[in-house]
Amino acid sequence: FFFIQLKMETSIKKNFQLKENELFKKIVKGELKKRKNFRNIGLGLKTPSEAIKKNYTDKKCPFTGNISIRGRIIRGRVVSTKMNRTIIVRRDYLHWIAKYKRFEKRHKNIPCHCSPCFRVQEGDFVTIGQCRPISKTIRFNVLRLDKNIYKTGERK
Repeated sequence: FFFIQLKMETSIKKNFQLKENELFKKIVKGELKKRKNFRNIGLGLKTPSEAIKKNYTDKKCPFTGNISIRGRIIRGRVVSTKMNRTIIVRRDYLHWIAKYKRFEKRHKNIPCHCSPCFRVQEGDFVTIGQCRPISKTIRFNVLRLDKNIYKTGERK
């Protein structure tokens, strides 16, 4: 049973990739007409060179797709990259406890869409921006890949 389920998942992924390749071929034909489909999202952020080259199709990408960034801009550390085009970003913050006149550490894990123009690994720091709901849990999009401050290893 497990083998059949695994085979179905790979076939679905292959079909998705085939559709994506067909869309890409159509876009490449459109590029012969010198039509570029990327934009500057503003907020003082540069459009990545991968997005300008347009080597991928992603309708949920803020640079090449139909997503506008509005609301919060947050910076956090990537915790997980196991999902397809989705990463989990951990945001650490301090919460004031008035009774004890001290701060306590808290964190939130934020799922966000990661466009293929970014090569993100666990431990990297990213800047994410709020957008409309993309799926049941995803309301943020990766805008910039910041330098990894802790290159020696994952810091907890």
